[in-house]
Amino acid sequence: MLLVGAGAAGLYTALCLPPSLQVGLITKQTLSLSASDWAQGGIAAAIAPDDSPKLHVEDTIKAGAGLCERPAVEFLARQAPECIQSLINLGVSFDRHNDKLALTLEAAHSKHRVLHAADTTGREVTTTLTAQVLRRPNIQVIQQALALSLWLDPETRRVQGISLFYQGQIRWIKAAAVVLATGGGGQVFAQTTNPAVSTGDGVAIAWRAGAILRDLEFVQFHPTALTKPGADRFLISEAVRGEGAHLIDNEGRRFVFDYHPDGELAPRDIVSRAIFSHLQSTASDPATAHVWLDMRPIPQERIRHRFPNIIKVCNHWGIDVFCEPIPVAPAAHYWMGGILTDLMNRTSIPGLYAVGETASTGVHGANRLASNSLLECIVFGAQIKYLKDEVETIKDEIKPSNFHLQPATFILSESEWFPQQQLLETLRAKIPRLVWQNAGICREQSGLEAAIATVKAWKQDFASLKISQFLLSLHPQQNVRLLLPNVERQLRLWAETGNLLDIAYLILKSAAFRTESRGGHYRLDYPRSDPAWQVHTLVQHHNWWTSPVIETSTM
Repeated sequence: MLLVGAGAAGLYTALCLPPSLQVGLITKQTLSLSASDWAQGGIAAAIAPDDSPKLHVEDTIKAGAGLCERPAVEFLARQAPECIQSLINLGVSFDRHNDKLALTLEAAHSKHRVLHAADTTGREVTTTLTAQVLRRPNIQVIQQALALSLWLDPETRRVQGISLFYQGQIRWIKAAAVVLATGGGGQVFAQTTNPAVSTGDGVAIAWRAGAILRDLEFVQFHPTALTKPGADRFLISEAVRGEGAHLIDNEGRRFVFDYHPDGELAPRDIVSRAIFSHLQSTASDPATAHVWLDMRPIPQERIRHRFPNIIKVCNHWGIDVFCEPIPVAPAAHYWMGGILTDLMNRTSIPGLYAVGETASTGVHGANRLASNSLLECIVFGAQIKYLKDEVETIKDEIKPSNFHLQPATFILSESEWFPQQQLLETLRAKIPRLVWQNAGICREQSGLEAAIATVKAWKQDFASLKISQFLLSLHPQQNVRLLLPNVERQLRLWAETGNLLDIAYLILKSAAFRTESRGGHYRLDYPRSDPAWQVHTLVQHHNWWTSPVIETSTM
């Protein structure tokens, strides 16, 4: 079995597979670099005496704005306590209070149910899972390897492996099953809290293979991310505003009150739209502009006690929070949509599975409840252990290859490669700006249609490149050695640019298709929710349609 992606979803899924299965865990960077590693918050589970899975379900469904699949949410909430215990057994050190697990309250939760490890829960989870993975003899970790496409049987359309760029070569790797756990696609936006690896690879790969995708228009934006050239888009917690920090513009004015009477303490999506709208009307380049988060109204001792990590990160980037405001802007944070899956992680393509942010399980609906994302990775990752018999059956059905892999060499000189590299770098810079402006926090039809036309033109430019014409025409019987300058970096640039073009197209088209506002999707020309649109958006190839939401309880 091949697992693509080494965040919390990929790592935990690998650990849940039976030791009798040989597992290849593929990551395009290193084991420690994923969006899970950046997760500051925590992981939700109803383990307090005054809490229950039923309350967790109701909070999740309320946040999901009518698009949560109730059976999936109920499954998530029921399995949560057991999965938390599994993490503890593996060695995850959650914070404790008087020998009991410490639980905190987060926005839209009715009870204290969020477990945490200071403000670096994701890092604690992924570090512990990584250590466990490296001890398992049946798991082979393949780092700095880039999955390019799915390998389907031409007759049955069942997955039988992937094409992989590794150590200067493109190889076709057979597998009994493939699990995509590649995270989100935040890099398609100019402002994102996601790491550089989050280029939507799994969703793009699955779409090109013909998988059904769901609800791609729904993206959660966080209102206050550190925004400084060269700095990571570090999330500045909403708790900072709760303690009394002010959002101000370049003139020092608390402008959010122009948009909502609660000012900085308005709901997250309203604050994000207020900042976005303010920058649209005042900034010369809204895609890179920022406002300011001023922590100075908070007593200094309170800042030191409550926000030591924020102080540390800001100091690293030359910002003294006690003397100056922090430059912040909204940023794409989490993608609710993804590859359509069932409760066993199956996609519409036999032999292909998806876990974590890459998947659309139905638990997040139109807007994710805080701290359900790490939980989803663990709960659904655990399901993979029940697929042993299914995977073994697939293994039996795959026929031995009746051809010999023919080597090929693709050579580009520096003079041939340079103009292609220039185009790829230009596209890589332009795509996030275009999507941020037209499918970011506020959307409307004319901007979406213009952006779709632009992306289609860019896709044609991409396909016309000499390297694209060669690589996109490869057949599974071809192993290829690439000879071009700085081959690892350049092939990754090519692959990620292609994936981002596909992701941009899918988000723009899905946003244009849904003519209402709901959850993370806000249309200026359709600012209200429409009961007729309380349905999912599905896409396969270039066809969009809707499907009803399953609301029947299983509890």
